[in-house]
Amino acid sequence: MNDRLLSMLGLCRKAGKLGWGHDACLGDIKHGRARACLLMSDASDRLKREFGRAASSGGGTVPVLQTAYTMDMIKGATGYRAGVLTVNDEGFAKKIAELHRNEEPREDFYDK
Repeated sequence: MNDRLLSMLGLCRKAGKLGWGHDACLGDIKHGRARACLLMSDASDRLKREFGRAASSGGGTVPVLQTAYTMDMIKGATGYRAGVLTVNDEGFAKKIAELHRNEEPREDFYDK
């Protein structure tokens, strides 16, 4: 797993700039707080379509990042099991998007 991306998500959560779960993330997107949306690999196709539409509608578009991480991997990094996350800070979103381009999932990172 990309240790840096997961560490950045953990920092984002501690800073209070991470939304998780369907309703919270949808609200972040609709109210213009979301700067990036991350979808987990084991999220349902329906959830992925819904957030793809929500992120591209309205005045601005929110980048949607399809990750190779599962909900359980994200729980290890953030403490929350969710199929969708929103990053609500521009600086965190830019760094996470950069790290996402270099993503290399490793199953064993949080199996300690």
